[in-house]
Amino acid sequence: MKKIFIYILPGLVVAGISISLYVLIPSQFEVFDNKLRDMLFINRGTIEHTGQVVIIDIDERSLKEIGQFPWKRNDVAKMINNLGEAGASAIGLDIMFPEPDKSSPHRVLSELGIADIVPKDKHINYDELLASAVAKTPTVLGYIFDFDGREIHKNKEAPKISATFIKRNKGEYEYLPEADGVITNIPIIQNASLTSGFFNVWPDSDGVIRSVPLAIIYDSNVYPSLALELVRMAYQEERIDVIYDELGVRSISLAGQEIPTDVNGQIAVNYRGPSSTFDYISAVDIIKGDFNPADIEGKIVLIGTSAAGLLDIRNMPYDSVFPGVEVHANVIDNIIVGDFLHIPAVAPALNIVIILIIAIVVVTAIGYSGALALPSIIAVTAFLLLYFINYLLFTGGIILSIFYPLFTLIMSALASINTGYFFETRQKNLIRSKFASKVSPQVMEDIIKNAASGKDTFIAKEHEISVTFSDVRNFTNISEAAGGANTLIQFLNQYMDEMTNIITKYEGTVDKFIGDAIMSYWNAPAVVKNHVEKAVEATLEQIHAVAPLNEKVKQDERFTSICKMAEDMGVEPIEIGIGINLGVAIIGEMGSSGRSDYTAIGDPINLGARLEALCKYYNSMCNISNHVKDRIPQDKYIFRFLDLVTVKGQSIPVEIWQIIDYADLSKTQWKTPLYLTRSVSYDVDSEGNTVISSSDSDISGAVEKQRLLDELEYYDSGIEAYKDARFEDALKIFRDIQDNWPDKTNKNIYNMYIERCEHYIEEPPGDDFNGVFVHKTKG
Repeated sequence: MKKIFIYILPGLVVAGISISLYVLIPSQFEVFDNKLRDMLFINRGTIEHTGQVVIIDIDERSLKEIGQFPWKRNDVAKMINNLGEAGASAIGLDIMFPEPDKSSPHRVLSELGIADIVPKDKHINYDELLASAVAKTPTVLGYIFDFDGREIHKNKEAPKISATFIKRNKGEYEYLPEADGVITNIPIIQNASLTSGFFNVWPDSDGVIRSVPLAIIYDSNVYPSLALELVRMAYQEERIDVIYDELGVRSISLAGQEIPTDVNGQIAVNYRGPSSTFDYISAVDIIKGDFNPADIEGKIVLIGTSAAGLLDIRNMPYDSVFPGVEVHANVIDNIIVGDFLHIPAVAPALNIVIILIIAIVVVTAIGYSGALALPSIIAVTAFLLLYFINYLLFTGGIILSIFYPLFTLIMSALASINTGYFFETRQKNLIRSKFASKVSPQVMEDIIKNAASGKDTFIAKEHEISVTFSDVRNFTNISEAAGGANTLIQFLNQYMDEMTNIITKYEGTVDKFIGDAIMSYWNAPAVVKNHVEKAVEATLEQIHAVAPLNEKVKQDERFTSICKMAEDMGVEPIEIGIGINLGVAIIGEMGSSGRSDYTAIGDPINLGARLEALCKYYNSMCNISNHVKDRIPQDKYIFRFLDLVTVKGQSIPVEIWQIIDYADLSKTQWKTPLYLTRSVSYDVDSEGNTVISSSDSDISGAVEKQRLLDELEYYDSGIEAYKDARFEDALKIFRDIQDNWPDKTNKNIYNMYIERCEHYIEEPPGDDFNGVFVHKTKG
């Protein structure tokens, strides 16, 4: 009994921890549960749909043949009329018409002032044509509710609906989402429709759409979603019941069928598969009448788009590129089939029981079987658990937690091998006691990992690494403005913490802090795959992190004096420059017999420091050498050639490039591209000192990516002329950009080449001119 109790007690402790996390802070780990459930969807694969939902797709082919969207309303009217004539039971529009058709003949004639001289039969109103098509077909218009409190959308009348909502068992509180405003179609079209449905959807915190609202409250009235209203119209039902219990909304009832929802009236979508699982027909074929009416007759039709340029692409468990219209199609198919997913009222109790069983059984089994059985016990338990949860999910439609049972499984396994862990910890402590005064904590962990394999981390060797140096601008002014050492240290620590977290996130090693500077490198002491690209990724994230960090600093009363100084200077409190280099350096434990540290030395390190210092000179935030540029994907980033130089202390020329940002700016997580984040221009005087030449930004407003690429292409032509010693041609290009180019992104670099070209025109170089510039200062 005592032995059994010893095994069960750790299981009970683990279960207690898991249950506490589940009960007290469930939202903290919800994203893990969601991601694990997504894996079950992917593992299940595609399932059959009813075939009762057809999507009319405004696809790339339609856009190519009809023209860019929005189309002329007469084309949309023709599409709706053709669908109606084909016998569609309901037609839902996952598109809106919030403005009049500017191409409508009556509008064009009026704007041209020739309406009176053109026959009345030519005064065609495309909006009236569309309204007529909507009125004589079973069309459900789409619209959007506003939850942002924007005044322009407040107090607007919501579209009329033909459904009657009945609230059953409703208590004191309302749990359905309540909108602040509404965005509808223009009146002539909206009023022609018998009914409408909203198409609001809200992704989870990770951006994935797993559930959608079926009903929303606005102005004390209940309104149905586009999917729910289409099914109601197809069923020719009038009444929709919203059923409440003591926790909130329990379900929504239509035609005697209860649709289980969460407490806020959202349905968990049982996706049929990835994009294009449903039947698609190109919109252009419907407009031209080039389709089989049998494919439409008696079916619910959704009109939407899969074209990426129309910005209705969503993220869902199967696919990160998923047409929004197909989300509605899945919901409709769920309602028709009735294979709903939901979290029943007993789910919390079931989750707790599963956690208890796993904790006790696993710890006891491993305790009796020994550590050798650990992999088998974990594998079998995990398989049975996932099979059980998968069965309940897709057979019974019951959603249970996956993360907490798996978390319990892992924690139980750890608890069962605590004795071995104890001995391992004692061995680590022995190593630490021997080497604590000789190595840094980061390297210590590497020694411990390598000790068993016989590797010696400390032997000096030549090894390729990526190295970065970063530095805070105007640090002398910051130090003076801080007003005390304590404030300055707190300011620096806040900055260093943020940067260090980013570096380590990308597997980098923070070598040392040198005042306000940070030296870090990749691929040592541990080998890092794709270390050059990871160094670049970490650098871009550091630079992007400066803007939100500045906002935190400005809101912190401790740093008021620093922020005031920055404001007076026309700069941000924190502005940084980073240099990245790549090369073979000497790495290893270095120092005296009493104090040493794992570090790196050599020419690549020195060049990395020079590249950082030259950020001021070139007014860039990230300088890289050609060694780095040649090793990273060329199509992933936007580059600007800066210079071909020899830096102080070195004789071999090196190309310096600026990384402006990611090439695919639409897919970055950043709100603002890097080339828009500079707020100040720097100049360098004859003695190499940095001075602020202007408090005005180089960029007024937003610069479109294409304009930036055009600027760089034009700039590159100037560089080519400069390298070929065609200085008058180069000067013309650089002056043209500086004087005439709108929203130029780096005036310093253009001024620099203008001065060089003017110099070489007055004092032509020899025939051996190779474009190399010699920097006699460090930056």
